[in-house]
Amino acid sequence: MHVGSGKTSTVSCACGSVRLEVEGAPIASLVCYCDDCQAGSRALAALPNAAPVHDEDGGTGYVLYRKDRVRCTRGSELLADHKLDAKSATSRVVATCCNSAMMMRFDDVRHWMPVYRARFGDDSPPLQWRICTKFKRGGVQVPDDVRGYEMYPMAFMARLFTSGVAARLRIRR
Repeated sequence: MHVGSGKTSTVSCACGSVRLEVEGAPIASLVCYCDDCQAGSRALAALPNAAPVHDEDGGTGYVLYRKDRVRCTRGSELLADHKLDAKSATSRVVATCCNSAMMMRFDDVRHWMPVYRARFGDDSPPLQWRICTKFKRGGVQVPDDVRGYEMYPMAFMARLFTSGVAARLRIRR
């Protein structure tokens, strides 16, 4: 569910016990087909009573925000990290109350936090890109609703760069 007013929006898990507040415009809204996103989404969908966060074509939708603009306002004690590998810097965060995939966290210096598009429901920001399409499953046709890229488009990389600079300088926009 998405309840927005102005520059702040709230998303919640399926049962409403966990809420995240996201501030400002997202860095990007995309679907990723990389091997890790596909494996991670399958693993999360296999949790008891979990709803899938991946599309039928294997892609996983995210809305990326600066990590300083995402905060849990309810149910933080219900959030649990899932790693594909113990050495991975990436944790997929699930609300344990209903096994809803909420977001991803990174143990390294990345300044962004992907929130699963599924958490926004019908109010998801418009999709901008489909990335890492070279990793899609064989025989799968990627939708042509937005441009797809085998890896990362320059415009996406530019947004990550400029949002990183803004985060370091603590620029609010």
